[in-house]
Amino acid sequence: MENYDPYSGGIMAAMGAFAFVYFIILVVVVAGLWKVFEKAGKPGWAAIIPIYNIIILLEIVGKPAWWIILMLIPFVNLIIAVILYHQLSLSFGQGVGMTIMLILLPFVALPILGFGSATYSGPPAAA
Repeated sequence: MENYDPYSGGIMAAMGAFAFVYFIILVVVVAGLWKVFEKAGKPGWAAIIPIYNIIILLEIVGKPAWWIILMLIPFVNLIIAVILYHQLSLSFGQGVGMTIMLILLPFVALPILGFGSATYSGPPAAA
């Protein structure tokens, strides 16, 4: 066994632990988004369908469906995502603090919106 690396087992264990934590975070985000969609009167299962979940989010915050094209453009999508997160927090009666949490910690903020006491009040008024 001239090619044996004594550290490869540890590396693989670390990669497995990372994958497990990533999977847990993914499940928490999907569950929170599912409940947010249900609170807004949309189908919860839409949270697990790529691109369609963005279209549903656009409907929830009252933006036109063609904005999906903006979400597919690199760098522009970051600005649009911030706008959508802010509109989402306003739709649930929250403020800038929730917007910042949605941007930085969506795995905390989405379950708070979905499972918490916040109620959907419709798309925010155009400013």
